[in-house]
Amino acid sequence: MERRSRDDRGLGAVAVVIPAYNEEEALPGVLARFPIGLGAVIVADNGSDDRTAEIARAGGAIVVREEERGYGAACLAGLRALDSLFPPPRIVAFIDGDRSDDPSRLAELVAPIVEGRADMVLGVRRTSGGGLGTVLPHARLGNRVVLALARLMFGRRFRDLPPFRAVDAQRLGDLCMDDRNWGWTLQMQLRAVRHGLRIVELEMPHRRRTEGRSKISGSLTTSLRVGLVMLGTLLREWRRPLPSPPET
Repeated sequence: MERRSRDDRGLGAVAVVIPAYNEEEALPGVLARFPIGLGAVIVADNGSDDRTAEIARAGGAIVVREEERGYGAACLAGLRALDSLFPPPRIVAFIDGDRSDDPSRLAELVAPIVEGRADMVLGVRRTSGGGLGTVLPHARLGNRVVLALARLMFGRRFRDLPPFRAVDAQRLGDLCMDDRNWGWTLQMQLRAVRHGLRIVELEMPHRRRTEGRSKISGSLTTSLRVGLVMLGTLLREWRRPLPSPPET
């Protein structure tokens, strides 16, 4: 009975990609909290010089290494690793390796896709008091500016640019993702809009990291650089030709 219940959640058809750079402290807590029955967990080691890869393998994950530093570069390396999986996953989920998001909520995140109600689900970051309270003020401001511009330019209001997300694998392939830096999450959402994906936003618990060091929001300078990258992503995607309609 328990096995059937696990299968009903569709987790056997889910592969999780975790981009990680020097996350030896936080990664064990992430891997330990995934629900039972996942198809695969892939850790994309983005050139770490600590024990990230060793800990990932010990936790049962498939490890791929991407020496080119960049959030998108790591995610793309993780996606390439999916080609070796059989059967191929129906759903691809992404989560950071810093324990900010709760891996135990993965079944809830993918449920709208499993049930045929969505093609993409975004885990909007929320604290117990509501709002992006765990995200530092300068990062929250940058998030609001980028999302406001995205709504103005693309006609879609998003509540967040969360790293915790899930996408139908086939529809993800349609997006032809190619961003290799911090514009990855924004590019995915903008292309999803242009390709007509059904997008659901679900509130998910989020906490400030307590292990390791933030690679983005912990530094004002880095946050400003990320903001500039996001603006560049907005402009590139706005100028990108509209996708061709499907053949009938």
